[in-house]
Amino acid sequence: MNKNNLQHTKKQQYKKMVEKASPNSKIWQGIWRAFVVGGIICTIGQAVNTFATDVLMMFQDDAGSFTSLVMIFLGSTLTGLGVYDKIGKFAGAGSIVPITGFANSVVAPAMEFKREGYIMGVGAKLFTLAGPVIVYGTVASVVYGIIYWIATLF
Repeated sequence: MNKNNLQHTKKQQYKKMVEKASPNSKIWQGIWRAFVVGGIICTIGQAVNTFATDVLMMFQDDAGSFTSLVMIFLGSTLTGLGVYDKIGKFAGAGSIVPITGFANSVVAPAMEFKREGYIMGVGAKLFTLAGPVIVYGTVASVVYGIIYWIATLF
């Protein structure tokens, strides 16, 4: 066998080994799960918003803030109870994209270090993942505000 045939045979053998060892992709199942769970989370958020406007008689802007707070509270609480991780394993991006996923990303690192105490464990690790997002989001909003203010002067 010449060198090219030997390399081709090795590549084919490797490709067969990879196909055999790799699990079958369940992409459509993952898409469906993400869609359903994300939809359920958004439906809960809409129900909270409707409750705030219709029952609590809040203005729409206030109801939006109230809804965000309730959804963050629910996401944080479910993370603390260990439920949100199970939802995340089932739904994938469907549980990460809504605001509850952000709450999960803030609380989850802290929960891993609670055995180290509330100050050095939970407090120190609370913003490990979400800290940069909060800092850069705040800086970006200030820069945008300054640009907007300058644009309104002219």
